[in-house]
Amino acid sequence: MMNIRKSQGRGFADHGWLKSRHSFSFAEYYDPQHMGFGNLRVINEDRIAPGMGFGMHGHRDMEIISYVLEGELAHKDSMGNVTAIPPGEVQRMSAGRGVMHSEFNHAEGRATHFLQIWIQPSVSGIEPGYEQKAFSDAEKRGALRLVASPDGAQGSVSIHADASLYAGLFDGAESAALTLDPARKSYVHLIRGALEVNGQPLAGGDAALIEGEPQLTLAGGKDAEVLVFDLAA
Repeated sequence: MMNIRKSQGRGFADHGWLKSRHSFSFAEYYDPQHMGFGNLRVINEDRIAPGMGFGMHGHRDMEIISYVLEGELAHKDSMGNVTAIPPGEVQRMSAGRGVMHSEFNHAEGRATHFLQIWIQPSVSGIEPGYEQKAFSDAEKRGALRLVASPDGAQGSVSIHADASLYAGLFDGAESAALTLDPARKSYVHLIRGALEVNGQPLAGGDAALIEGEPQLTLAGGKDAEVLVFDLAA
């Protein structure tokens, strides 16, 4: 079974300096039909205005992934990490028993566009942790590149959750297939472009929520960038 959720069905918040699309209930956006999917809890598509950002704030017992699309995201946290995340790099922060961090766009005249992803961990109260790795476009071109997994397989970032995340770029005749466990859930988030998911057309911002299917096929891409989540049911 596969259900399509269109981009315009997402929540939207406009704070002036921050414009955000919420795939699931978050902050002032509440939709009891979209509280999460499996252990995936948040996908926020954020655009931060130049010179603005999120001041120091706290999280606990959540695996947080940042996936930058345009601009650069400056990160600082209570673990001592001070980094910048450009497009092509994936950041994982394990909040564990508690962590403070800030995120800013220090560029002049250029917005930072990124996805903020939260996945519920399989363990709680652990030591907070941080990891950041680069994945080239060539690795994702016409393929599903594993970028986050429980065991750091294939050079992915390691998350303390029963979930795996793949990223891909598809255009023209490029295609890929992924074997699924029908007992688990899969979530496909099309970041931009157009793509056929198991034969169904998606446009930028659309998502496919998949249960009980043995395989995922991606084809018919037009400048498509996509994320695929393999999730605990």
